[in-house]
Amino acid sequence: MLGIPEWAIGIGAILMVVSVLKVVTARLMPPGYRQRSWRGDVLPPETEDLQARLAELDQLKQRVGELEERVDFTERLLARHREGERLP
Repeated sequence: MLGIPEWAIGIGAILMVVSVLKVVTARLMPPGYRQRSWRGDVLPPETEDLQARLAELDQLKQRVGELEERVDFTERLLARHREGERLP
């Protein structure tokens, strides 16, 4: 049929059916459904707590990174000091 493979026509038909079903189910949902969903503007109270914990975790990661840099710097200074004592 017009050079279009049969499998492509089948996939197109499936996509059309899925699209129509999505529109129909969106129309049948109660009016407040989108507000209660995760995609809506209203977030559950647990989300705010989770976001606060994630922000605190990011701060702790930053502090650990800074401490690692300080430890590396101190180790280099100690190694340089010990090498200076061994040479003469």
